[in-house]
Amino acid sequence: MRLTKFFLFVLPSVLLTNLFASGTKKNTVLVCYGKLKAESIKGYGYVILEAKHYTAVEVKQIKSQNEKVFAYMSLGEVNAHAAHYKALKNHTLGKNEIWNSYYLNLKAEKTSTVLMDIINKALAKGYDGMFLDNIDNYSIYGPQKDQRKELVTLLRNIKEKYPKNLFIQNAALELVPETSAYIDAVAIESVASLYNFKTKQYGLRDAKQFEETMTRLKNITTTHKVPVIVIEYADTQSLYNKIIERIKPSGFQYFIGNIDLQRIPNFK
Repeated sequence: MRLTKFFLFVLPSVLLTNLFASGTKKNTVLVCYGKLKAESIKGYGYVILEAKHYTAVEVKQIKSQNEKVFAYMSLGEVNAHAAHYKALKNHTLGKNEIWNSYYLNLKAEKTSTVLMDIINKALAKGYDGMFLDNIDNYSIYGPQKDQRKELVTLLRNIKEKYPKNLFIQNAALELVPETSAYIDAVAIESVASLYNFKTKQYGLRDAKQFEETMTRLKNITTTHKVPVIVIEYADTQSLYNKIIERIKPSGFQYFIGNIDLQRIPNFK
């Protein structure tokens, strides 16, 4: 077990114990892709931000107020408005209409070169590591399922180049046996909650599905020694409380926010 993994594995339970002992209901994780004031980001175990919004000075301040700070990036897609879209637009494999983004082709050498450059620039600002999104695109039902081998190779190359930095894999639990050597935590969205993109309604996931996923997550932490971060979505204080009640016994670090991830959540 790497020391970084051990630290992150222990930290969630410690923070959660302190938070619930004091009666405070606060996310132990912050995921926000909108621009926030650096001084407003305080007291989290993990902070996940859009790198372009913050200077190196601001990142330093945010790190002084939180445990670990990560920069977001997608390893599966590129948004049409992203700065690196022009460089990769000829290396895509179709469009994700929901997010107005395009599926990346990891078989193209250019793709890996551009992605590594993005990581290098973000880490140069002082981020502790990267939050790697859209990994589920490479799972058995994903649009890039035939590039699973290329994904694992890319993750290995990233970790080898940046061994002292931390990397969070978002979703794709089925890939953890192959990726666990190269990541330091795994995030999973909508375990307790369920957002309907067609109706734009928030709700709770079926109880049986929730319990099955929780069992799977606990097995992952035991077998692969990879800590889990749960990312949930709510639009009211009532739903927030129901989600907390479900996930509290797990001891996992968690974030509960609005689906657009543009602000620090404040439920009513």
